[in-house]
Amino acid sequence: MSGVITRVGVVGGGQMGAGIAEVCARAGLDTVVCEVDAVAAGAARDRVASSLQRAVRRGKLERTAAEDALARLVFTSGLDQLADRQLVVEAVAENPDAKTEIFAALDKIVEDPAAVLATNTSSLPVMRLGMATGHADRVVGLHFFNPVPVLPLVEVVTSLHTSPQAAAIVEEFATRTLGKTVIHSRDRAGFVVNALLIPYLLAAVRMAESGFATATDIDTGMELGCAHPMGPLRLADLIGLDTVASIAESLYDEFREPLYAPPPLLQRMVQAGLLGRKTGRGFHSYDQKGELGTTGA
Repeated sequence: MSGVITRVGVVGGGQMGAGIAEVCARAGLDTVVCEVDAVAAGAARDRVASSLQRAVRRGKLERTAAEDALARLVFTSGLDQLADRQLVVEAVAENPDAKTEIFAALDKIVEDPAAVLATNTSSLPVMRLGMATGHADRVVGLHFFNPVPVLPLVEVVTSLHTSPQAAAIVEEFATRTLGKTVIHSRDRAGFVVNALLIPYLLAAVRMAESGFATATDIDTGMELGCAHPMGPLRLADLIGLDTVASIAESLYDEFREPLYAPPPLLQRMVQAGLLGRKTGRGFHSYDQKGELGTTGA
């Protein structure tokens, strides 16, 4: 691969994938988003369009810039549409089998042998995904944070096989093209941010589970007592309780430390489909716009 990255692919058009696609399109890049079927691809387009409209309403983006960004996006259900991409970012759910299957397929589909295959995984080993390909040297972790258009941080995670060239390409892409700030992590569960964040969130879940304090009081305590912009249970709802549980399970599997074990209440809420803001109810309730309502647990 020569020159700067201009053609990007994103696999997965959910909350994270849509955000990654949006920032790429806003940066002027030719961006293709791949979903499982036409319905999901349409939903991904709607997700990006709604986010761009919010940015316009809030004065963060000119209307013409939003229209131009949406015009740079192609939504498809065929992985073969990513054949000419210089960088592909995988952003599907935290399911190791699904992710390894995608990387094995991308390794055969993406034509440029120097193209970089990146994963937005929150906690899974980059090495495992790299070894699903025949070119583990071009696989790297590129972990964005939600909401991607707002939060400025990206973690770059290199496995034992990741080449210095692949790491340099994604770092330049994140910093110069997208305007993000990069921190580096070794290939360990949770990387830097989630290895610190998840035990904090789980401690808040355990406190609510024990009846020691309500979800509202826990969040208010951390917001007003520690100057956090969002309390831990509201933050867990924003991330998605299923994602929090998946990251906790990955951390516990690797380190076997009790502080990483997902509490029973969290597991039951995931089983019940109470996943937080995206389902309208988690530790708090939310309206159709995602605005905070009453306490849910």
